[in-house]
Amino acid sequence: MIARYMRIFESADPAWFYLHVSCQFSAYVIGVAGWATGLKLGSESKGIQYNSHRNIGIALFSIATLQMFAMLLRPRKDHKFRFVWNIYHHGVGYSILILGIINVFKGLSILNPKHTYKTAYIAVIATLGGITLLLEAVTWVIVLKRKSANSTKHPKP
Repeated sequence: MIARYMRIFESADPAWFYLHVSCQFSAYVIGVAGWATGLKLGSESKGIQYNSHRNIGIALFSIATLQMFAMLLRPRKDHKFRFVWNIYHHGVGYSILILGIINVFKGLSILNPKHTYKTAYIAVIATLGGITLLLEAVTWVIVLKRKSANSTKHPKP
């Protein structure tokens, strides 16, 4: 959300980028801890397998690691491959987000905790979704105002 919604403010450059990297790196570390916990619990639970949860976790770890290494290959802003890299980066990022949400639901169904945990998770996801919709609307208003201001400053002949 930081990269998507702070980037439009010129005064936030390059702070938005460093905040984005910091949050993503923190999320990666937490994800690796979750993956390691899953490996440990899996090795201690002989005969008990939750294949879909495990497979999604492995996929998440793999593509998140790939995403981290992709930062080393990020082209300069003016490079001809930057557009392709951005498509890759956004696609993988959104995939991680969706798979992560799904896998938490799978994990909650395995643990079968009190209903309030699942309700709280849904509330957090719904709140973040609502904030995202609001920020998306604000972003489009700002972008369209800028385009309108630029087109009046530089009318086409």
